Amino acid sequence: MMFTKSLMSSFFALMSLLALAMSIPVQKRDVFVPPVVYPHQGTVWYAGQQQAVVWDTSNAPANITNSEGIIYLVVDNLIDFDYELASNFNILDGKVQVVVPTVSTGTYAIVLFGDSGNFSQNFTIVAS
Repeated sequence: MMFTKSLMSSFFALMSLLALAMSIPVQKRDVFVPPVVYPHQGTVWYAGQQQAVVWDTSNAPANITNSEGIIYLVVDNLIDFDYELASNFNILDGKVQVVVPTVSTGTYAIVLFGDSGNFSQNFTIVAS
């Protein structure tokens, strides 16, 4: 009998928490995922040069959850956190200058973080 009372108490406590959770209003959050337009497939960057990373801000929502941007190099389809190319810029700027890192000649991409991560198309970096 004690087990049944304990089980019933737990059930009612769980139902009370569920009712409380359902009564809390959900705030709308706008997540902005601007497409990266440069670099794109066919682009060639040279190590040590300065280049612009460009993204499309034309469909930006009025309220963005996180407007601070950061860009990393993508190596072998994985984000390489050792290659931070830019940070502390406003995602609504639409572009930022970066210095092309000294890496082996090969195929790379970049990822733009703000509200979420958005990858560029693959492009080439040529070692100096």
